[in-house]
Amino acid sequence: MLENEIKEILFSKGVSDVGFSYIDNADTGDLKYAVSIVIRLSDAIIDEIDGAPTPTYFNHYRTVNAFIDRTLLELGMFLQSKGYRYITVAGSQSMPDKAFSGRYSHKEAAHKAGLGNIGKNCLFLHKKFGARVRLGTLFTDCELHGDGISEDNPCINCDKCVKACPSGAILGVSFENAKVREDMFSPAICSEYMKKAYQKIGRGAVCGICMQVCPVYNGIK
Repeated sequence: MLENEIKEILFSKGVSDVGFSYIDNADTGDLKYAVSIVIRLSDAIIDEIDGAPTPTYFNHYRTVNAFIDRTLLELGMFLQSKGYRYITVAGSQSMPDKAFSGRYSHKEAAHKAGLGNIGKNCLFLHKKFGARVRLGTLFTDCELHGDGISEDNPCINCDKCVKACPSGAILGVSFENAKVREDMFSPAICSEYMKKAYQKIGRGAVCGICMQVCPVYNGIK
């Protein structure tokens, strides 16, 4: 099975988890099959975030994003060599016509692939590694089959991220009760606060507080 070959390639490169899904609402033409990759972040680096991001975390964030982009490119080249087409979604990139949004939500793709759920902090909660992950997505016309949507959401009765967020951008609404992202989280408020408070750390591009305080980790809350 090609799914197994893809997993073997990605795991050999250091990817932490892989999932597949079919996404009919993606703006990717006839390329509707998605490959989601999960990269586990460094616990030691995340643990250093204590009320504010650190320069080390900013560097880690950028380095992991670059790793995601390169890994997806290499996967796409492999698929193209097999006669398939592909489109990669950048690890971290906002589209000009979509405020604070990429070409497609990595979180939604990973959720549909059965890799985890989405927390009140609007972060992806991997079923094993919790919020301490980064995601990547590749679309292809290669027919790939996954495990289906992950229904279990371990953060419904928790508000630690809501209380810890210095900007007030996390509204405390669970993913199951939200119709759109803005019901849960205001990316504009978050971005404005980061640019003012953390200008000296990556020009206010990262924070990480809600991720650091999230107790959902290794499947235990």
